[in-house]
Amino acid sequence: MESQVRGGTRWKRFAVVMVPSVLATAAVGVSLAQGALAASFSVSGQEFKVKAGHLYGEGFAQYGGIDEGYTSVAGNEKTKRPVAISSFKTAEITKMCQSVKTTIPVINKTVYLRLEAGNDAKNPVKAENLYIDVAQLDADATFNEIDIGVAVRDQHRGPAVKQDGTSLPGGFAQQAKSADLYNVEQTAWATTAGTFKLSGLKMRLGADPKMECF
Repeated sequence: MESQVRGGTRWKRFAVVMVPSVLATAAVGVSLAQGALAASFSVSGQEFKVKAGHLYGEGFAQYGGIDEGYTSVAGNEKTKRPVAISSFKTAEITKMCQSVKTTIPVINKTVYLRLEAGNDAKNPVKAENLYIDVAQLDADATFNEIDIGVAVRDQHRGPAVKQDGTSLPGGFAQQAKSADLYNVEQTAWATTAGTFKLSGLKMRLGADPKMECF
């Protein structure tokens, strides 16, 4: 593959494979106010799942990074995890589902938290300056005017690069003018949000494993 591609690029059912400071690919997100940097915090010892029917975003960038967080729900120890930091300046998401599975040590019981929003195509979830620290992603994706192999510090399509020690300024990045992602299924370690409009928000808590988004 050439390091730089102009025009539209379509990747069918692609999966993210991220090697620290070497490679990263594609997104769903979290947001802060326009032009602001992503917030820094210790991530929990749990991954969560996000599913979406369609995500359209403008101003896309992605690069490798490191998250520091707890090793488990009950533990006090911390560890560092490689992630693919994905970002959009703006995004609209339809049929979004987010779920997290938690085992409560004290009562030895597993519970599931499920959130749904944007089920009406006329009122999608809307966000600005999206960031997400991705562990894995599957989707049908089309990128427009994509540049692959840009240095992290030189990407200019997406929101400002994280400057809190999690990113690698001279590392591998990619950027695109816009992107369409369909049938999105991803696991992630962290999201942060400044403006994140969740139309038709529904939240449920229960013990049924079917509550997970996928």
